[in-house]
Amino acid sequence: MNLKPFLKLFSVVLFVYALGCEAGAQTEKSSEFMEKETLKKGDYTLVYINKDEKFSAETGQRLKDTFFEVYPGMVAAYNKNAATEVNFVIDPAYDGVAATSNGSVVFNPRWFNRSPGDIDVVTHEVMHIIQDYGRTPGPWWVTEGIADYVRYKYGVDNEGAGWSLPDVKEDHKYDSSYRITARFFVWIVQNKNQNFVKEMDKIMRDHTYNKEVWVELTGKNPAALWKEYIADPAI
Repeated sequence: MNLKPFLKLFSVVLFVYALGCEAGAQTEKSSEFMEKETLKKGDYTLVYINKDEKFSAETGQRLKDTFFEVYPGMVAAYNKNAATEVNFVIDPAYDGVAATSNGSVVFNPRWFNRSPGDIDVVTHEVMHIIQDYGRTPGPWWVTEGIADYVRYKYGVDNEGAGWSLPDVKEDHKYDSSYRITARFFVWIVQNKNQNFVKEMDKIMRDHTYNKEVWVELTGKNPAALWKEYIADPAI
């Protein structure tokens, strides 16, 4: 059997396959983009990783600036043992707005394309790093209510983002979470216990949350507090 034609064809196929693999590798490599920058101010370090070459450099700078503006004061107020090094990751593969885990915040660049003024997403998310609740028995709505309360107190440009605490509506509940719960917490701080949020934050981090802590901190359970709140919700 004459193997020369077969070997010649095999060589051509192998050559084409090799070219395809090489081209594929080059395409994959060229599609990868990552900008990494390590910034340090005082006791705090921010590792900024950008995986989107189209992401606005101006918006990125505002994210960095906001971190250094709000984080030190929030650490001092809520948890002096919070992480001193934080990672920001701009990731086009992420579909939410932002998420925090293990000292890192991932941001969706498309969110900032639509809402470039919403810089205080940073303030909310880094509060989760400070909270560091882990597997707390406390409810998630308290966690998110505290984070938005802190955004309300420490935010650098909530007005520019069109972000504010909402007026009370009939369908609101104390455990609606986020801004609705945050407004309720503002009212509690103003009318019941000025240290309520700080004390509740510590309870959550210490994993000592139970329903009785509301009475200990405010004199009433949350349902009774909410009833009093909606009767006169001014803050």
